[in-house]
Amino acid sequence: MKIRFTCPPDLIDILPKPEPARRTAPDWYKAMPMDNPVPDGGADLTIKHCMPFIDALTTGFMIPLQADIQVKDGEFSWDWPHEESPLGFHFPTQAPGVPFVDEGEVVIKAHNFWSIHTEPGYATLFTHPLNRLDLPFRTLSGVVDTDSFDALPVHFPMVWVDRDFEGTLPAGTPIAQCVPIERGRVDMQIETMTDDEYADAKALKNRIRDERGFYKDHLRQDRS
Repeated sequence: MKIRFTCPPDLIDILPKPEPARRTAPDWYKAMPMDNPVPDGGADLTIKHCMPFIDALTTGFMIPLQADIQVKDGEFSWDWPHEESPLGFHFPTQAPGVPFVDEGEVVIKAHNFWSIHTEPGYATLFTHPLNRLDLPFRTLSGVVDTDSFDALPVHFPMVWVDRDFEGTLPAGTPIAQCVPIERGRVDMQIETMTDDEYADAKALKNRIRDERGFYKDHLRQDRS
């Protein structure tokens, strides 16, 4: 699948560029060992062995924060010499009764300057970077038909969750993980397993238990 990114001509040499999510793994993940000692001897496997966790961390692409954002005493500032600012705001009246937005809280909007063009039939799911609860904000999720709405960028509302954060959120910080999805109705079928399916499920459970890395080695599909 090809995805095309475009930006205004005067920003092409300035903006941090979108990146495949697999290239944006956080430092805490890179530093994590594959095995971790336990007090009684031996070692536990860490989440570096969990392919579903890793695939969530590395699926799709990331849109980066476009400029350094300074945070002090609950206020945001930036040095950005262009017409449109890197941050905007939604007033509390736009999110009445939303349980994860405190009464009177302003919702931040991270402005994105990249227009995203997907192939016909594909929308894009935009969400908080998966498994990145270390970040001081939470990007709200949305789905946009980026095969038709592609002349303008998609911006990202976010809730600032770390009220004690002070300092600089640097340009290049991933602010939205983006996953192209094929549009289409989901036809659901709900029923019990057949006898053969149940037997296969029990056999697979035993193989996963007995062979380390079975899912990765035999079931996980190639993503190259």
